[in-house]
Amino acid sequence: MTGHRRCGSLERQTRVDLLFSDVILPGGMDDAEMARQAVAKQPALKVLFTTGYARDAIVHHGRLDRGVQLITKPFTYADLAQKVRDVLDSR
Repeated sequence: MTGHRRCGSLERQTRVDLLFSDVILPGGMDDAEMARQAVAKQPALKVLFTTGYARDAIVHHGRLDRGVQLITKPFTYADLAQKVRDVLDSR
């Protein structure tokens, strides 16, 4: 399934709370663009990225882009659960 299909399915959902995506997607898809499209369709959508690469893959000038949440691999289920809770609870 391509990212466009995944984002398209957001239009059919009544409520989606969180998009969880790897920074590096198959087929050269741009994760940030996919997230922007998803948030455009569901403005209240929270986005959490993960990566096994260095934070530099998504960090610019020493910090994450505004609104970007990141959990780096490897992580435990407890770490993931806490980060998801933090993201969902954020404004």
